[in-house]
Amino acid sequence: MSIRKRTWTTSKGEAKTSWVVDYVDGKGTRRLKTFAKKKEADQFAATAKVEVREGVHVADSASATVTKAAEGWLTHCADKGLERGTLVQYRQLKALHVDPYIGAEKLTSLTVARIRSFETDLREAGRSASMIRKVLVALSSILADAQESGLVGRNVARDMKARRSKGGERRQERRHRGRLTVGADIPAPEEIKAIVGALAGRWRPLLLTAIFTGLRASELRGLRWVDVDLDRRSVHVRQRADRFNEIGPPKSEAGEREVPLPPIVVNTLREWKLVCPRRDTGKVDVAGEPITALDLVFPNLRGNVEAVGNIVRRGLQPAQVKAGVTIDTGKVNDKGEPILAAKYPGLHALRHFYASWCINRPADGGLGLPIKVVQERLGHSSIILTSDRYGHLFPRGDDEAEMAAAERSLLS
Repeated sequence: MSIRKRTWTTSKGEAKTSWVVDYVDGKGTRRLKTFAKKKEADQFAATAKVEVREGVHVADSASATVTKAAEGWLTHCADKGLERGTLVQYRQLKALHVDPYIGAEKLTSLTVARIRSFETDLREAGRSASMIRKVLVALSSILADAQESGLVGRNVARDMKARRSKGGERRQERRHRGRLTVGADIPAPEEIKAIVGALAGRWRPLLLTAIFTGLRASELRGLRWVDVDLDRRSVHVRQRADRFNEIGPPKSEAGEREVPLPPIVVNTLREWKLVCPRRDTGKVDVAGEPITALDLVFPNLRGNVEAVGNIVRRGLQPAQVKAGVTIDTGKVNDKGEPILAAKYPGLHALRHFYASWCINRPADGGLGLPIKVVQERLGHSSIILTSDRYGHLFPRGDDEAEMAAAERSLLS
């Protein structure tokens, strides 16, 4: 590896000087790289020498732009069989956050300082801390994939100190977001009682199941009758329907679980099973019973996967308005009366209630379950997630009595 000075005269008679690093890469190909200053050439030569020796050096001409590398990463993600919804999210991250700010840059030109600058650009553009973290995770995955393909020798996104303080970032985000509170994020018991009393028609069995099992919307929409054991009073989550109404496995390994059913849900599902819409395949099983296409517990009127929007707009929100679980929109109708809207906008509020119901003491109308059981019921991938989200809801002991007992024990 050598560094030589190059001098020439432009057409205008102006003298120019540059410094050229002449070296052979790990594949035996001769490479030339030009710098305006000798200091820059010396720094590159020192770095390149180590990288070539370790077999991780990639020349600029053999590298690719971040956008090109991201396209290859997305292709590999699709080949791995990732869900359609996940791929759509990845493409949105690339198109909205990566391409506009860093997409045109060569992978070999990226440094930790440049990634920090990219992070700052996103923050100044109004991206939330959560979104920035997702973009940086995606960028790290893009660089890792490019590294495996020989397009770059180093994943600088993994070297950032901010990546190592992920727990601190998440704690800050939780503080900013605030805790889930009963009556604001979580329906209060009296509100749930009113909603249950207002449920009717085809939405009653679905929303009762959501309230008393805590299943995710995707799990409710993908639930099959074969996975509901009314005799054992339990439901087994084995599949879900994504936002594109495609059936697939649960969100995670922990998502496959068995959840017990209370009597009100069992009795309602027994009645619903007799009238549930089914899409007949025209075939019969060995017992002569018709074989249905999807065998869904909560299908739409044609027997297909029900849309989340229909469940919320036609089922959950009208039930809340009927039950009086509403908020004032600040608007009035033609008669000058205030227009009220459903207090809880989505199905996840019912999942929050189920979690609180599992946690509350039996004396307070809850089940009083330990946190590990709550995690399993909710299908969380880790107990940390359950603790972070719902830990503050667990009842505390009688602090005053405990302090008095400790004082007596110490001083007696």
